[in-house]
Amino acid sequence: QVQLVESGGGLVQPGGSLRLSCVASGRIFSISAMGWHRQAPGKERELVATITSGGGTYYSDSVKGRFAISMNNAENTVSLQMNSLKPEDTAVYYCNADLAIGPYLSDKTHGWGKGTLVTVST
Repeated sequence: QVQLVESGGGLVQPGGSLRLSCVASGRIFSISAMGWHRQAPGKERELVATITSGGGTYYSDSVKGRFAISMNNAENTVSLQMNSLKPEDTAVYYCNADLAIGPYLSDKTHGWGKGTLVTVST
């Protein structure tokens, strides 16, 4: 079984910074991509940023220029550096991964962490 565990959430003032981290563990053959989604109270879960194992990145327009995603392939970790935080960034942030537990197409799977809360407020 594969587990993804987020860390780094907390309370930060507007304009401040936080760095979220996520570690994937368990039976992992390879990881093709990792990313972050977030869900604010009463809102739908939305994509924040994604990074492929080859280093390609994608950011939502709302965080572009403020957030940076990175991956450590050797350690199966992904991080999200969040700068210039705004109150609207307040949400539970979820780590996700597209991975494989074996070398075959049938071994591909997708996993989610349980989330870490980020609160941007005075």
